[in-house]
Amino acid sequence: MTKVGIIGGSGLDNPSLLHNARDVEADTPFGAPSSPLKMGTIGGVEVALLARHGRQHTVTPTHVNNRANIWALKACGCTHIIASTAVGSLRDHIKRGDLVIVDQFIDFTRFRACTFHDVFEPGHAAHTAMADPFDKTIRAALVASAEALGVPFHATGTVITIEGPRFSTRAESRMYRIWGADIVNMSIAPEAALANEARVPYAAVAMSTDYDSWKEDEAPVTWEMILEIFHGNVENITRLIVNTIPRLV
Repeated sequence: MTKVGIIGGSGLDNPSLLHNARDVEADTPFGAPSSPLKMGTIGGVEVALLARHGRQHTVTPTHVNNRANIWALKACGCTHIIASTAVGSLRDHIKRGDLVIVDQFIDFTRFRACTFHDVFEPGHAAHTAMADPFDKTIRAALVASAEALGVPFHATGTVITIEGPRFSTRAESRMYRIWGADIVNMSIAPEAALANEARVPYAAVAMSTDYDSWKEDEAPVTWEMILEIFHGNVENITRLIVNTIPRLV
């Protein structure tokens, strides 16, 4: 039976969308996840919502317990995971408010626990393939939904995940562009890597809220800017995920 874990989830805990909602406290070998799991159904499909930074956005990017988050979603029976995230655009053609169905990541974090394998069992080295870290089936469903809804989106994109919580210098932002990144954020890469280790199909939809720091003709990103653009366009992410969930059954 299909059960979809949703990480991020802003707007999706609306009572008119999430039916039979209930909170479930979870514990894992890696501690507690960032928030209780809000269980319910969307379009008749079971879902589990998890707030990546806590429901009051109190958990900093470095201290998100990604291992506990992914473990908790798998342990409660999730067969798919869809993540939502705000990102900075590193390309002129990715405008504010555009959605990006991510297909590659660059992990530029430094302090994250991003593997379940702190040690190898004798004779059982665990090296997870990561060439294509975002599940093709979920991505195809997201693309089909975006096309059906007519929202502005990009069917591919490489995200670079930085440590944070500070934003990039102009030199760093320009370097990310040279490296081939299209968007930048502080969360997706370790999360995607862990989902792959756990063998739970994972995909991410990103919303561009700013141009990071590389554009001379744009003001550098601020937290207030991100909130303004995100809250003004969060309905598009909500509609996209709600439309995508039944396509995964």
